[in-house]
Amino acid sequence: MNFETEYLGLSLKNPLVASASPLSSNVDTVKKLEDAGVSAVVMYSLFEEQITAENKALDHYLSTSGESYAEATSYFPKPTEYHNLHAEEYLEQIKTLKDAVDIPVIASINGISKGGWTSYAKKMEEAGADAIELNVYYIAGDPQITSAEVEQRYIDDLQAVKGSVEIPVSVKLGPYFSSFGNMAVRLQEAGADGLVLFNRFYQPDFNLEDLEVETSLELSSSFEKRLPLRWIAMLRPHLSCSLAATTGIHTAHDVIKMTLAGADVAMMASVLLLKGPGVLVPILNEMKLWMEEKEYISIEEMKGAMSSASVADPSAFERANYIKVLQGFSLNDFK
Repeated sequence: MNFETEYLGLSLKNPLVASASPLSSNVDTVKKLEDAGVSAVVMYSLFEEQITAENKALDHYLSTSGESYAEATSYFPKPTEYHNLHAEEYLEQIKTLKDAVDIPVIASINGISKGGWTSYAKKMEEAGADAIELNVYYIAGDPQITSAEVEQRYIDDLQAVKGSVEIPVSVKLGPYFSSFGNMAVRLQEAGADGLVLFNRFYQPDFNLEDLEVETSLELSSSFEKRLPLRWIAMLRPHLSCSLAATTGIHTAHDVIKMTLAGADVAMMASVLLLKGPGVLVPILNEMKLWMEEKEYISIEEMKGAMSSASVADPSAFERANYIKVLQGFSLNDFK
């Protein structure tokens, strides 16, 4: 049984990838993920805000000391302070993981505005990252900004990162575009080596006791996989870049479905946080049994077998399915 797949030009032993999460901050955990069967790991994100805040702090130290007496060395950050900077720690973690494991390590940089933060992609490459995942997390809350301006931000960020590195770059993005298919094609044309579908937008909640807006985090469920499943199946015939499925992938069947839709890899985080790295072993075993039963000999043979170009009724992915579901609804189904 050949589980090998290719993602971003990287040869992976199977399609199971640990997506960006706190798990990658611990070297021993990443080793356990590798031992359990994960084929690559995406590091937790380095945020634009962390980079710009630290650059401003360093500028302050340097400019203040430059305007003071030469002996006023107390203005400079102590050597230990440099090592506490998020960005520097991140680069060190890339090096540490590369030394500790044999699987590819994909760095993640998260931002949206124009600026020097994209230059950190080069430092990630120099630290040893095998690829970069550009995680674009943006809520277009300003009604004065047009959809065209929002889309251009994604293109500009991608081109800035691609222009600074030679390693592959994927883009992780949300589904909230008026024409997502067109946006996917434009990102590929702008140089994206892969697309990661989809980013989960964590929604705030209201605390009714304190009358405050509070943050909340809920891990995904398998039900949420249907959105990336649908879009990967529709986009696979139109894109040559890599496609990664993420959000709602918890079981062997979830991985199999994403592969049949056309995904090159299936990225997991919530199930690993809930059950630990050991959950990967039964997932791989169940995948093997299913493939034997259906007489598939490789992941490559399965890939895209149920995309919109391969199924008997491609309209099932679009409006026809919506009509069929509503017309077939019966209250008796819920009794």
